[in-house]
Amino acid sequence: MPIIGQFLMPHPPIIISEVGRGEEKSAQKTIDACTKISKEVANLKPDTIIIITPHGPVFSDAVAICNASFIEGNLKNFNAPSVSFKFKINKELTDKIIDLADESEIPVAPLGENSYIEYNIRLSLDHGAIVPLYFINKEYKDFSLIHITYGMINPIKLYELGIKIAEVFKNSKEKAVIIASGDLSHKASTNSPYGFDELGPEFDNQLLDHLRDGKVAEIFTMDKSLVKRAAECGLRSLYILLGTLDEYDFKSEILSYEAPFGIGYANVKFIIEQNTESKLQTIRQSIENSLKQKRAIENPYVKLARESLEYYIKHQKYIKIPSYVTDEMLNQKSGVFVSIYKNGELRGCIGTIYPLTNSIAEEIIRNSVQSGTNDPRFYPVEEDELDELEYSVDVLMPPKPAAKEDLDPKRYGVIVRKGIRAGLLLPNLDGVDTVEKQLQIALKKAGISPNENYSIERFEVKRYR
Repeated sequence: MPIIGQFLMPHPPIIISEVGRGEEKSAQKTIDACTKISKEVANLKPDTIIIITPHGPVFSDAVAICNASFIEGNLKNFNAPSVSFKFKINKELTDKIIDLADESEIPVAPLGENSYIEYNIRLSLDHGAIVPLYFINKEYKDFSLIHITYGMINPIKLYELGIKIAEVFKNSKEKAVIIASGDLSHKASTNSPYGFDELGPEFDNQLLDHLRDGKVAEIFTMDKSLVKRAAECGLRSLYILLGTLDEYDFKSEILSYEAPFGIGYANVKFIIEQNTESKLQTIRQSIENSLKQKRAIENPYVKLARESLEYYIKHQKYIKIPSYVTDEMLNQKSGVFVSIYKNGELRGCIGTIYPLTNSIAEEIIRNSVQSGTNDPRFYPVEEDELDELEYSVDVLMPPKPAAKEDLDPKRYGVIVRKGIRAGLLLPNLDGVDTVEKQLQIALKKAGISPNENYSIERFEVKRYR
């Protein structure tokens, strides 16, 4: 039977009275909408609720799916241990989802009773699942659960997983409701403990507009810098839910939106209008077009870094210097750091303080490949990741001796040295806002104690992103 209900719900523990202890009243619109969805779920009487959460075990390379017999958990981490649930897992259909995902080369990680042995993970019900289910459980209890934690894999793969979930239920007699658990921007106002970013509310408005109009391709091509700066946690849950609507035109009813604590909370009901052809190819094409537009205006430094790694991974040899490089890149020497990002998170960073090759261009080629294949903190980049990667190239100016009072983490990078030990940190990095933090990280990288008598150098960079 096709999935009979699709909803987006937020998961702030504070809206639960046992946690909020009165503060939850500031989010009354959210609570009322959660209750409304719960009553609708009760009217639908599903046999199974599929919940997609950001707060279970999140893998970088797979989606985690619970295939234990039961899953349980509580809100003791939020000073409310009495809020406790235990749900039966629909193992039969969970296993079918896992099998279909495997057949379609969608990476999934089944988590069962032995997950602690396999992954060093204690399987438990997380607050991303508990909060929506808390409201639903008040209205309706006669259901089993499918518990999915999204992974940091290609968004198209998450969408395809949604398609496979819908396929499993289409071929089953069971009724199901799917809930994407997720909050929107964590920087939606100055009330947020994470700080404010003007793009936070912009992200929320754009996403809700796209959902309201059923514009799926537009959701998948939202600007990555907008998504990153919004600091959201619900978009990947939505990718999977949207996959279950692949063969339907739909609109959405925004039941509530507010950000009383600086974090965007939205309750959304998806309303199917009619059957349609699969949207998967249209989404792929939209992503490809967006990528082409972005690369058409790519800076030559960044373009060379990207093409160098892509060429090496595909051909296992270094690219020849392309014709588009600038005279500066050909004729000047400098140390260069190449940083690679995926989903806003660092994926690799290696560089040289002083030039080791004959030009900036050669330095970029070598260091881009090293960043993608030899950074010991990460496994080597694989070919199917390449279109998801973003690059930053820092061309270093010669370092100069400095004292602590000469430092400015926004303007200057820092090098600390003690004997043969040295640690470098680039300037203007997210989360590095003070000299103390900058030195702390650089010293840790070098293995130097803050109590040792170390030297400091500072340097400036030309950054290309």
